[in-house]
Amino acid sequence: MPTIDGPSHGHSETVPRDFTFEECLAAVEQAPDRLGLCEPVDWVGKRVGRASRYQSGRVPEAAAEDPATIGTPVRGFSLVEKWTKGWPLVHLYRWLGPTALITKTLSDSLLGQEAVTAEPAQAAVIMESFRSADRIGMLHAVRSLMLKRSGIEDLLGQVAVPTLVMSARDDVMGWRPDEAKDTCAAIPDCRVEEVAGTGHVSPLLIDHHRIGQLLTEFWETAVPNA
Repeated sequence: MPTIDGPSHGHSETVPRDFTFEECLAAVEQAPDRLGLCEPVDWVGKRVGRASRYQSGRVPEAAAEDPATIGTPVRGFSLVEKWTKGWPLVHLYRWLGPTALITKTLSDSLLGQEAVTAEPAQAAVIMESFRSADRIGMLHAVRSLMLKRSGIEDLLGQVAVPTLVMSARDDVMGWRPDEAKDTCAAIPDCRVEEVAGTGHVSPLLIDHHRIGQLLTEFWETAVPNA
């Protein structure tokens, strides 16, 4: 199963500037062709790719099947959140790099202590990928995907395919279950499920068996709209 790194993430090339969700969407749309896929595929996304497709209000032609999303917020940062959470951390990272304070804050948000305790090796890999990332590229990625993320609530009604939305049950720092339910209610054909975790990435570490079961059941039962 192919996996795709977002801009300035993982093995993707560094993007030395801020970028838009439209550019993320363009990368998503190009992926099937780059992978040599000529028939519809099912997408499972976290944040970048999934949010891009929410924002677009459409699904790439070669991927017009049943999408699933895990921990994908649809609202942008409020001005208060930007000033109290976003900008201070971004500026600290810009000048000091991945300090212990920044790394701990990110770990709490992404993973939560439960996942770190249950899967220390996997949690360490995730955090090391942040520590070792190209500093300029990661700075622009954080600015682009967090501080400059716009709300896309008004586009949810345009999602024209069956959709599965999953959120971490105890995630109070990222995308809460009540937000996931509101998101799903705005999509014409959507089901929402809660998965275990206190951070919005932690379900992938501590509840991956349930995620796999939910995806399998969803793909077996979802019928694309005509």
